Amino acid sequence: MDVSYETVRRWFLKFGAQVSTSLRTNRPAPSDHWYLDEMVIVIRGKRYWLWRAVDNEGTVLDFLVQSRRNTKAARKLMRSLLKKQAIVPTLKRE
Repeated sequence: MDVSYETVRRWFLKFGAQVSTSLRTNRPAPSDHWYLDEMVIVIRGKRYWLWRAVDNEGTVLDFLVQSRRNTKAARKLMRSLLKKQAIVPTLKRE
């Protein structure tokens, strides 16, 4: 089967929003214990920090890639997470 990129693009434009909504609504609720993890990644020779929030079952709740590692970056990730979740978690930092 030969499928062009244009066919994939049209399919995405037609069904992408439906699939995204379905994935979001069918996602199980996260547990009430969250872990914040940070690690260095290199993209095109430049160092970036990958911040991840994971619940105790291993589900990635959110992530953020930034060129700086500071309190402001961590707070940005937490604000984003708390807006998306209905519960207030117990936070643990690795």
